[in-house]
Amino acid sequence: MLGHFGPRNWWPAKTPFEVAVGAVLTQNTNWQNVTRAIDNLRSRNLLSYEALLLMPIDELAECIRPAGYYNLKAQRLKNLLGMLAERYNGDLRALFDEPLRTAREHLLAVKGIGAETADSILLYGGNLPIFVVDAYTHRILHRHAMIGETSDYQSIQELFMDNLPVDPGLFNEYHALLVQTGKYFCLKKKARCQGCPLNCFLENPVA
Repeated sequence: MLGHFGPRNWWPAKTPFEVAVGAVLTQNTNWQNVTRAIDNLRSRNLLSYEALLLMPIDELAECIRPAGYYNLKAQRLKNLLGMLAERYNGDLRALFDEPLRTAREHLLAVKGIGAETADSILLYGGNLPIFVVDAYTHRILHRHAMIGETSDYQSIQELFMDNLPVDPGLFNEYHALLVQTGKYFCLKKKARCQGCPLNCFLENPVA
């Protein structure tokens, strides 16, 4: 995948806080929509903990409208900000300085933040060694007969973390390349196996 696509340099954010915001906004939408919402916040100088904490939730929702489910996501962002305020005085770095398990538990305790969102914040925002699993990952592994159709998030995550060196840079690049492969080749309805960098690993490669 690396030879086919090259380094992905993901996540495209300027600060760890922007990663955290983007991780919430990207739920159930594509990155193009997230970029528009992030640009709205940036153009108003709102991409900071302090600014978003003080911003009325209805105004926040309007700013992030392009990301879809904007009222729900505005509340989830406020929930995240509330946790940071209560536990870390608004300091995201203090969250990342916690033991990984503790930091993850605190994120998962926030209403509206699931495993994929929490792990994205930890890996891409905090450069912490945890592998992110998403629909692309599940689809690719299932089609290569590496997991069952009903395999859950934790079991897939353990598959990677038990078999790869503990390296956040590697986890970052590996996940980003799986996403790219899923977007361009391992499509949801019909896979484009011919030309896919993982075609040779199929039980019956497509000629």
